[in-house]
Amino acid sequence: MLYIVPTPVGNLEDITLRSLKVLQEVDFILAEDTRQTKKLLAHYKIEKQLVAHHKFNEYKAAEGIVAKLQSGINIALVSDGGTPGISDPGSILVQACVKAAIPVQTLPGATAFVPALINSGFPTDEFVFTGFLPHKKGRQTKLKQIAQEHRTVILYESPYRVIKLMEELKNVLGSERRISVSREISKMFEETVRGTAAELLAHFTKKEPKGEFVIVLDAVWED
Repeated sequence: MLYIVPTPVGNLEDITLRSLKVLQEVDFILAEDTRQTKKLLAHYKIEKQLVAHHKFNEYKAAEGIVAKLQSGINIALVSDGGTPGISDPGSILVQACVKAAIPVQTLPGATAFVPALINSGFPTDEFVFTGFLPHKKGRQTKLKQIAQEHRTVILYESPYRVIKLMEELKNVLGSERRISVSREISKMFEETVRGTAAELLAHFTKKEPKGEFVIVLDAVWED
């Protein structure tokens, strides 16, 4: 069995009891960053072998992991925080397991965009999760698609590109569409700021962006 185990995006107490049980019982754990996962395991006094599984080796590693699973062992996959496969490594391995008829269980748990979406106050009945935009090729095309989307849109962004993104959104969205920006979700300095792209650009120009960001764009309602 391959277990997809969500881990906290901030506060270590956000992990579920079931996730802890699985991490204690599997034969070993695949971790996006073994250093980060060691901190989580140490906090809960779990001793388990860790194997690095990240975007640079997930394609090559999938076949070998499938072979280990076929031998009868149980493996857990975790990311640095949140649910593996959501803007983190995981989907390639799940596809390989499905193809090989290996059972996969995805545990419910932390995902950064859900609290950010709820905190935004924007419509939640329909939304589009875009994740990280391309850094260069295809970025402008994606931004134009987002500008034409009428449902609530959710993006991820690093602190180093938040100002650039606000400048781009100001150009493609105009002056009316509302935006909610949440950072450091479930951490000590968690913050949500709301406004137009121009207002948020002014805010983050004065206040240096820090932490991981989730950007939520309000839905557009047609008459």
